[in-house]
Amino acid sequence: MLNGKPIARVIHTPGHSKGSVSFYFPKEKVAIVGDTLFKESVGRSDLWGGDGTLLRTSIRDKIYPLGDDTCIIPGHGPTTNVAYEKVENFNVF
Repeated sequence: MLNGKPIARVIHTPGHSKGSVSFYFPKEKVAIVGDTLFKESVGRSDLWGGDGTLLRTSIRDKIYPLGDDTCIIPGHGPTTNVAYEKVENFNVF
């Protein structure tokens, strides 16, 4: 919130963990996705509470629809964008 107005949307993106969330800043077209999505990779889902199918569904149904020009800031590694990940990230299919 800034001056009583929301500046980010919290998106439940389970898969890496049951409670994983991403933060989307629509004005800036930026999504902070933590360990849900990385450049050309995805977060681990083999640990307690992880679910690989749910992780891929979160990416396809909640991150990708934010728009091709949305900048993705992962929890580790370089930034990327939705358009690039749709083409280059074979872990999501």
